[in-house]
Amino acid sequence: MSRIPRSDARANRERVIGAARETFAADGVEAPMRAVARRAGIGVATLYRHFPARADLLTAVLAERVAECSERMRAALEDPDPWRALEGTIREFADRQASDRALNEALFGAHDAFPEERREHSRALNTLVERARKAGVLRAGVDADDVRAGLLAIASLRRLPPETSGAVIGKLRDLILAGLRRK
Repeated sequence: MSRIPRSDARANRERVIGAARETFAADGVEAPMRAVARRAGIGVATLYRHFPARADLLTAVLAERVAECSERMRAALEDPDPWRALEGTIREFADRQASDRALNEALFGAHDAFPEERREHSRALNTLVERARKAGVLRAGVDADDVRAGLLAIASLRRLPPETSGAVIGKLRDLILAGLRRK
């Protein structure tokens, strides 16, 4: 028989996840656990009672982010305008690169969770690119690997200082979009 957690225990758990989300987004997945506990307003022992290992906490935080990414990809696939769907996906990706180090690190291999979701996102990107190609809005010869190369170029800038990363990533995003689109 499983126990239903007390309301204060559930509240602590949610507070820890929220604090971890903010801490990991700002400082990356290697941020100290005591920083997460401090931000949550709880002791380190309470944090470890809920999440015995960093990987457990990271998985809980990333589950929400990965679900949001999946929902955005589904919405893009439903968009009847192939260019708007692909462009929006690239813009959202660039925005996340500038603002969420934890998600970046998870998506680029620092955390091995969510392999099926990563494959699903990859298939969705393939579909978005193929739709845009068939609609004639991409330059001749552009394929999904070219789009991925652009996304990796954006991702390579994620470690820039926060005060400059947004502007630099935005410029690169715009260059990539201009380079993909047929004139």
